[in-house]
Parts: sequence; structure tokens; C-alpha cells
Amino acid sequence: MPSNFPLPLAPTPDAASLKPDYALAPGRKPPWLRVKLPAGPAYAELRNTIDTHKLHTVCESAKCPNMGECWARGTATVMILGDVCTRSCGFCNIATGRPPVLDLDEPRRVADAVRLMNLKHAVITSVNRDELPDGGARIWAKTITEIRKAAPRTSIEVLIPDFCGNWDALQVVLDAKPDILNHNTETVPSQYKTVRPQAKYDRTRELLRRAKAQGFITKTGLMVGIGETDEELYATFADLRADDVDILTLGQYLQPTKNHLPIARWVPPETFAAYKRHCLETLHFPVVESGPLVRSSYHAEEQAELKYLQQKGIHNPT
Repeated sequence: MPSNFPLPLAPTPDAASLKPDYALAPGRKPPWLRVKLPAGPAYAELRNTIDTHKLHTVCESAKCPNMGECWARGTATVMILGDVCTRSCGFCNIATGRPPVLDLDEPRRVADAVRLMNLKHAVITSVNRDELPDGGARIWAKTITEIRKAAPRTSIEVLIPDFCGNWDALQVVLDAKPDILNHNTETVPSQYKTVRPQAKYDRTRELLRRAKAQGFITKTGLMVGIGETDEELYATFADLRADDVDILTLGQYLQPTKNHLPIARWVPPETFAAYKRHCLETLHFPVVESGPLVRSSYHAEEQAELKYLQQKGIHNPT
């Protein structure tokens, strides 16, 4: 393991030795899940930029618990291709339905917002657009290209859908050369039919492998507390490392509304720390973000500045 990797401070316990998870209490969150409310001048400025450019953010649509912290730092994850998704994942708060027509001017507005915010690192995601032959890949590529023109020193991370396994569509995005290719695994294989019924675990893994085969920095994330066991998590970690994934994010599932999947367990910080030690020390993931409030884009700009990623060819210089 190269010396610039984060080094664990304690040995990795096996799954059986982990402390019992925090007891579920209806209507109550454990104390480690307290979050900051949105406030401050940076938040207000970012709010104005997003509204002026008529953009969507996954921070708002998915009710991200870190919105207050991230927006106060002037960072947000822009969501392209509208705010209506063609899929009905059991964990997600984004509206499901038939999306409106494509907004062909959206890539330019996203790029202009990135330029105005003077971002070192931009994170772009999207809804699923399964009704489109290319799943929106053309808009994805145009957005990356427009950001490159408007903000040439900004590194670009894309959190993409699976394009229903249309690998030609994936190639359109890869040909636009994002710096980090993120596609979330979300959960363990046994939970796919419940958690993300229109997705496939093997398809997710193949997408990540295809990107890695072309030399991209790859990233994926998992939720915990949505019905999986620790043994299943550890097996999934091993699968993802076998696919040579560079960055792994692990966070607690939070039920957006009573109509979404219930929380199966609260996972305490010390268990997340054990996951991280295992992934770093035993599986040798280069970068791991693991904690109750971690989400796909959490500290993404800091990850992009790690020497490991710079050496792998990320666009943004330190």
C-alpha cells in the first residue's frame, strides 16, 4: 500500500466482534446524526447562483443531511437532466414519473455556475432518463465539455446512472473525459430487488470495470442500515476492490419520508470506523470515506486533492 494512503490506527475486527448497533427508537435519531441547518453568507450566495441559473441539486432533491455544511462551504452537487426520475428506488426522495423534454441549454448554465462559484472540483449527477435511447449521455458529455471550456482548472466528478447497460452511451460520457467516474452500488446484492428494483448488481460492477479498464479513477458508494448484514457488506467490499475501485463511500441510510423503505438499524460511528479500517488495511482501497453522515459527494473536493488521485492524472492541480 503506497505511503500516501490514509493509514488505519487499529487492527480490523471481524464482523462478529463489532458492537451491537444502536437500538431502533421510533421517531428518534441517535445523537451522532445531528446536522447543521443551512445558514451563512456562503449558503446564501450559492442559493442565489443555483436559483439564477435555474439548476437542480441532488442536495435538495434527495434531502441530503449534509446540505447545511456543504453549502456553507460553497459546494453543492448539481443534478442535470431535470428533477424527475424514471425509476422508483425505495430509498430515494427524487420524484418518479415521466420527465419533461430535454433542456438543451442546461450544460451551458451548469458550466457558467461552476465558473461563477470558482470551484476547484465540480460534482455533477443526474436522474435516470430511461425513456431516452442514450439515457441522457449526450447531455452528460456536453455538460463536461462546457465546464472544461468555462472553468478549465476545475476537476470534474460525475455520478452517473447505469444507462440500462447501454455501453455505447457510457462510452459517450467516458469520451468526454471526466476526472472521476462515480456510479453508486447503493446496497448489497440481496437487497437490490427491494432497494433499487430497476438496477442490477452485476451491471453496476460491469460499469465500474469498463471505466477502470480505460484508466479512469472510479468511485462508488453504499448505504448501510437498509436490510443488509455486516457479512454481506464485507463480501460486497471485496467485490468492489476486486473491480479495482479507487474511492469508496459508506454512510447511514436515512428514510426520507414514511412512504420510503424503513431503517433497519442505526449503525454507530465505531462500526463505520471498523468498516474503514478493513477496507484500507485488508482490502487496500486507496480512499475511503466512512461515517453515518457520509454521502457520495461528501468531501469530494478533498478527495480530489489527495496525492494519490493527482498522481493518477486528475485534471485539477494541487
